[in-house]
Amino acid sequence: MIKNGRANFGSKLGIILASAGSAVGLGNIWRFPYETGNYGGAAFIFIYLGCVLVLGLPIMIGEFLIGRRSRANTAGAYQILAPGTQWKWVGRMGVLAGFMILSFYSVVAGWTLEYVFEAIGNGFAGKTPDEFVNSFQSFSGNPWKPVIWLVLFLLSTHFIIVRGVEKGIEKFSKIMMPMLFVLILILVGCSVSLPGASKGIEFLLKPDFSKVDSNVILAAMGQAFFSLSLGMGCLCTYASYFNKDVNLTRTAFSVGIIDTFIAILAGFIIFPAAFSVGIEPDAGPSLIFITLPNVFQQAFSGAPWLAYIFSVLFYVLLAVAALTSTISMHEVVTAYLHEEFKLSRKRAAWMVTGGCIFFGILCSLSLGVGKGFTLFGLGMFDLFDFVTAKIMLPLGGMLIAIFVGWYLDKKIVWEEITNNGTLKVYAYKTIIFILKYIAPIAIAIVFINELGFI
Repeated sequence: MIKNGRANFGSKLGIILASAGSAVGLGNIWRFPYETGNYGGAAFIFIYLGCVLVLGLPIMIGEFLIGRRSRANTAGAYQILAPGTQWKWVGRMGVLAGFMILSFYSVVAGWTLEYVFEAIGNGFAGKTPDEFVNSFQSFSGNPWKPVIWLVLFLLSTHFIIVRGVEKGIEKFSKIMMPMLFVLILILVGCSVSLPGASKGIEFLLKPDFSKVDSNVILAAMGQAFFSLSLGMGCLCTYASYFNKDVNLTRTAFSVGIIDTFIAILAGFIIFPAAFSVGIEPDAGPSLIFITLPNVFQQAFSGAPWLAYIFSVLFYVLLAVAALTSTISMHEVVTAYLHEEFKLSRKRAAWMVTGGCIFFGILCSLSLGVGKGFTLFGLGMFDLFDFVTAKIMLPLGGMLIAIFVGWYLDKKIVWEEITNNGTLKVYAYKTIIFILKYIAPIAIAIVFINELGFI
């Protein structure tokens, strides 16, 4: 759908699923469970839900507001809403963050494809725990195999992006998000039916608030922030394709509910299966590629065919979740090049894909043969991860809250949130209060903690 010379999403369902797809990714199915495992289970989840409600959703509404009002890419949005000011650098930082994250995120996304094909080939059967460790280390350190998967994943993302907003992003979101839901529900059903799974379910549902301290609160705030894809321009860019009648507050709540629901369901996949074989899933980043294949083989040892199906479905789920996120990050940079430099969409997309393949290869090699080459003591993969996750995203989120809460004309904010007064938004004053006071302070605390000063 084209309105006023610019592409729009074609339906409200498409808007919700595409925006939810941007937020839903490996962070929900990988990072959320191991953070929950590290910080005590249900108590962490309760605090996380509070952080999503109090911190995440108001900033998401702010991003939506900036994108729809400007009808421009995330960099152009600030130039339109704050002409002649330095606010333009907030948008440009979002574009750069999207590019950097897409470069190293695609490395891990490529790993999911390797594990999909290994699962399909029944490559997990009969392996010992040590063999799973050696297998992953051998693969991730290989100079060419991860690169092939990285390139294939980026080309898949590119194929969807060049088809445009409605025929590409929206169409594939309508396919992939329901597929993701179905896969998750099947896997949850299998996992909770395992002998001994009740311990994992209890871990998820029975909070022990005696374990809550400042570290748990800060971890929950950080997870909420990163899980919702705030501060990298994805939601702002997608909102620029929203129609004027879209209810921004309701859309933000829908996206937040879907994102959180998937993260919690991922816990119902992983914890019951892990507890059923006596493994506590606090293994950190190695959880997905080392611990879980071993868990699946042990949990379904009495039914090897079920272990096979479970493993295949789980890694397909991971790949789909990763793809919904890479699409949104690619679109942030593609829209920027397309609109700011007047390039054709196809050419802009190829520049993004080519650039991400180049830097993605460097990130991949830094985990293997290029380990000796470091900047500031970090390999390329770890450097991109640190700079974006611990500096650019929290800083971007904090500046978005300040921009909407303090700088932007209050009339503009009111018009966008209430659709020119046609909607009754009972939480309007609360949203503004959070954006002005609570969100900047809370994100600043997360920011300082991530840098290690707390």
